[in-house]
Formats: sequence, C-alpha cells, structure tokens
Amino acid sequence: MPPVFRFAPSTNGYLHLGHAMSALLNADMARAKAGQLLLRIEDIDAARCRPEYETAIYEDLRWLGLRWEPPVRRQSEHRDDYRAALTRLEAMGLLYPSFETRAEIARLVAAREMHGAWPRDPDGAPLYPGSAKNISDGERKRRMESGEPYALRLDMQAALARVGALTWVETGVGPAGESGTVIANPADWGDVILARKETPTSYHLAVIVDDAAQGVTDVVRGRDLFHATAIHRLLQMLLGLPQPRYHHHRLILDADDNKLSKSTQATGLRELRAHGASVAEIRRLVGLD
Repeated sequence: MPPVFRFAPSTNGYLHLGHAMSALLNADMARAKAGQLLLRIEDIDAARCRPEYETAIYEDLRWLGLRWEPPVRRQSEHRDDYRAALTRLEAMGLLYPSFETRAEIARLVAAREMHGAWPRDPDGAPLYPGSAKNISDGERKRRMESGEPYALRLDMQAALARVGALTWVETGVGPAGESGTVIANPADWGDVILARKETPTSYHLAVIVDDAAQGVTDVVRGRDLFHATAIHRLLQMLLGLPQPRYHHHRLILDADDNKLSKSTQATGLRELRAHGASVAEIRRLVGLD
C-alpha cells in the first residue's frame, strides 16, 4: 500500500506562510514516495469556523498547485466517530467531568503557587489543579443533567496503568534534536481535556480518530505539536488505532520569532498573492525552493 499523507487546516481564518510550508511539504513528500495526499477540514469549532474560510482554503491550495485524493473529510460531518471513541474510553473508566470555569482554575493554580511552583505542560499551561476526579458518580450525574458546563478529562494515571512504554517513530527533528525512536511522556500533560459539553471533541481526540479513519500513514506537521504526540500515542494505544510515522518540521516565525498567526496580514497567502507573489516565491519564502 502506498503511504498516505494529509494536510488538515482549520477553518477559523485564512492560510498563511506556515500553512503553505506544511501543505507543500506534505505534497512534496507524498510525491517523492509515490504516496497519496489527503485533505481534512477541521471545522468542529462552530464558534470560530466560517464557510468563507473553507472556500479560501481550497482557493489557496489550488493556487499553490496542490491536488488531493477525494473525498475531503470534514470533521463536522463525523461527530458520531468522536462520540464513539469517548464512549469506549468512558467504558474503561478513563473519563471524568470537571466543572470549574477557566477563571476558577486560574484561582486554584494561583493558590497552589503560593506554596511553590505548580507543574505545567509542555505548552506552558498549568496542569489541572482541581479535585473533580473525587466527586461521586451520583453528584457527577446530577450536575451534568442539570445543564452545568463541564469538560471531559482523561484520567491520566488510570490511562497509563493500561499501557506499557510508549514511543513513536520521528522522521523529522524535534525541538531538542529528537529523531528516530522517541519516548512518549503523556504524563507531562496531566488530565487533558478530550471534550466539552458544548464541543464534541478536542484536537487530541479528533486528530487520532481522523488519521485512523483516513488511513494516514505519515503525519507531517509543525514542531509546535511535537510534544502533543505523546498524548496521541496514548489515545491510539487505548483505542487500538494504528500508529503512523511522524515528521515534525520547523516553524515559520515572524520578525519577533513568534509562531505565525492567522491574523498576521503580512504573511497571509491571500495578501501575498494579491500583491503579485508567485508560487515559486512562496516556496522560496518557506525554504522549499
């Protein structure tokens, strides 16, 4: 079977140079390995995703010369897949709801940091500091049925007890030069959120369900997601999903060495194209010429 690559943009803004690099690199690697390139539209966030952004994604990718195998997978059309995965994890006793607001969590973290540093995940966010895991089943059910907002969290300790050592195959290079067989440390993330009352899935759950459903063999994405791969490997093991190869590429940074944002007009593909940039110039700008 030929290798399968995918590009998976979110429809919460227009594409920029960072997206162009990832899309072009996926296409280049698929071509070099006589593989397939798939497209996935991550549109599960109803509050931020817009149809006009999806239309613009197709326009920009076609302008870059990309072609992909149909059909395009749109996350909003596969909510049942994510519910099924959550149901399996719940049946294993690995999920629990937490009811604190973001402000309440911030206050809990501040209180704990009065007595010393509170642990943070690889992205710098504090690990969940609450005690929702200790709430009785009856109390959880009552609060959820009352309509109270909640987040469904993975009980990391219980999840890790079900799996052995976790690794992944890295064909790119991580932030500290990691390559080859990389040891995964999902515990660094604490009890991550896998869904919310108003949102049927988190990125972490959706990405591994989608990759398995599309038969993706090679995940090529930005280095900012390198450490998150540990969570993805844990979820793949728990749900019995195949393990793709991973290739994390360098990021395109702005003048202040920050990751590009969709609000950065100077690096937006639409703006660059409107000012006469060519595809060859885009490839040069992202270092793929």
